Amino acid sequence: MAAAIAQATSKRLASLAVSSTPKRMPGVKQLHSSAPKQTGGSHDSHGNGHDSHGDDYDAYLHAEHMYNLPGMKHRKLKMGLAVFAVVAIGTGVPIFAVIFQQKKAMIM
Repeated sequence: MAAAIAQATSKRLASLAVSSTPKRMPGVKQLHSSAPKQTGGSHDSHGNGHDSHGDDYDAYLHAEHMYNLPGMKHRKLKMGLAVFAVVAIGTGVPIFAVIFQQKKAMIM
């Protein structure tokens, strides 16, 4: 059985190696690619008429006071909670993963 499969496989590979042009199989699409389209003009990809190089583009794109950390209300509380959350998740997830794996392996 294995010898017959090996012989059939070697014949198929030999026939593929002999033919230099690939045969088209019916119902199989050929690979096709094209060059990327070249666009010009403004860098504004939104198409809304706003000047992409204006002075207030960042304020338009995001929010006027988005990155104003010194002016943030309750900054110490918010940043403290954010740091605590990152540290808690960073330590809690690996501990949970180890406990979970040990329970699955019934080591504990």
